[in-house]
Amino acid sequence: MRIQLAALAAVMSVALLVPFGAQGSSHVQYGVQDDAWLLYGPEAPAKRIEILQQLGVDIVRLTLRWDAVAQSVPTDARNPSDPAYHWDLYDPVLQRLHAAHIGVLISLWGTPPWANEGQQPNFMPNDATSLASFAYAASTKYPWITRWTVWNEPNVRLFLIPNSPSLYVSRLLNPAYRGLKSANPRNLVAGGVTSPRKTPSGVSPIAWIRGMGTAHALLDAYAQNPYPVRPHETPSSGGCWRCTEITMATLPKLITEVKQRFGTQTRIWLTEYGYNSKPPSKWLGVSNTLQARYVSDAALRVYLASHVDLLINFLVRDEPDARKWTSGFLTSRGKVKPSFSAFALPFAEVSRHGVRTSVWGQVRPRSGRQPYRLQQFRDGHWQWVGGTRLTTPGGFLRRVVSVGRGSRLRIWSPRDRRYSGILTIT
Repeated sequence: MRIQLAALAAVMSVALLVPFGAQGSSHVQYGVQDDAWLLYGPEAPAKRIEILQQLGVDIVRLTLRWDAVAQSVPTDARNPSDPAYHWDLYDPVLQRLHAAHIGVLISLWGTPPWANEGQQPNFMPNDATSLASFAYAASTKYPWITRWTVWNEPNVRLFLIPNSPSLYVSRLLNPAYRGLKSANPRNLVAGGVTSPRKTPSGVSPIAWIRGMGTAHALLDAYAQNPYPVRPHETPSSGGCWRCTEITMATLPKLITEVKQRFGTQTRIWLTEYGYNSKPPSKWLGVSNTLQARYVSDAALRVYLASHVDLLINFLVRDEPDARKWTSGFLTSRGKVKPSFSAFALPFAEVSRHGVRTSVWGQVRPRSGRQPYRLQQFRDGHWQWVGGTRLTTPGGFLRRVVSVGRGSRLRIWSPRDRRYSGILTIT
């Protein structure tokens, strides 16, 4: 076993040096999750949608709480009009997102007391039919939503008790998968949604993936929350290859495991990711400048990765308590952070050989080809590098420029009238 782990570490170390999926994916989507802000944020509902449009969000992940909707035992559980169902909390925001042509990824979570003998929402239901019926009703209620995940971080007891991969598959994932496919064959369903590492009472994501494989999980995609877990960990370095954790830095390890356990057709969704900014964060924080850089670097890493279709950033707006999450693009008081522009206009270095430097970026607001210009800081001021160019239909750009280490570049979006963050070539 130690020899196998050492060999895997060696292979993965080489993978860090060579861009995997080097051509990139023009189909990858970038989104956000911030349930509290989306449902209860201090801005007017229309303003929240406007902020998402300014960011250029492709998709929003939203937790649809089964226990909040199914407040009593339904008599016709597959019918969304059953009197037991109360969709009032979710209807307005989902309708606004649909009208704004922003995609939605729904995460089903939270067992109602009637389905688990009065236990808390993180306790598994007693049978394998109740969640399946709710999933069918939810898909029927919102037929335009075709991306779903089943539960959140079931490998930790905070979200699922017991946290057993076999019970997760038999009582939650497979029944919900069948229910969602029955409601709409176009539905894509992801399982796993695992946390990046093993907690003292939990299960590691590697063990969870293997346990799901043994239990014959049904899924179109495997979902992972690849947060950094170590100080100084970046989107591409600082992760532990021999450990059973999976972070963005060790993304090739996830790709390998998913291929081995679920086949090469199974896709990968990265459903929560972010860096706390410090200040105000009290733990695992980085500077605002570094947070912005990592937003761009993570976007590039996912673009270059094979089989990865989604990257969801968590949050939009920082939580007021600095001991909690400060990974948003806005401060808790609504001030724009550098990461806001880094999400809307990500810009990162792909490679450098002498003064031949390859850079990558995207103009996210709107759709279709977007005009942009490149600037370099030289002789004490910013100078244009060539004229206006157009991105690909997906808003992506790839340029090779003659600049060396320490050079500073940025892109300008004339339609947005703003610059990307400054990229310093390494």
